[in-house]
Amino acid sequence: MAAKAEDSPLAMALLREISAALADYLETGETAVIDLKSLPMLDADRDALADLLGEGEVTATLNVAGESEVRETGYAGVWWVRHFGADRKLAAEQIEITAVPEILLAHRDDIAAAADRLAASLKTDPPEPMTTLDRDTHHV
Repeated sequence: MAAKAEDSPLAMALLREISAALADYLETGETAVIDLKSLPMLDADRDALADLLGEGEVTATLNVAGESEVRETGYAGVWWVRHFGADRKLAAEQIEITAVPEILLAHRDDIAAAADRLAASLKTDPPEPMTTLDRDTHHV
């Protein structure tokens, strides 16, 4: 017989911590990260926490210096993020409380390089950045 998620005191404690962090994020905008690898979690605790948090609508897999998986839980703003080494061994595992995990955000330098490549493919100069005045008066 499978244990109930509520039978894991660690998973329940983490759920309370996540709840408080989510409320703080909503009120202050302060993000939080809970490092699951630093905790004495058994597989049963991890499974219980996964059951308690549920599955959300967004999943992403990244291949940057190893594979990373980002999964939204059943609670918007609560993300389960796992990073793997070259041998697919779990290197880091975190719960992130944020609108979008930092690893999914494009870096400004990468965006600039992409704009240059796209403009080059069109054989044009990159567009000039809009000024604040332009943004205020420009509607798409």
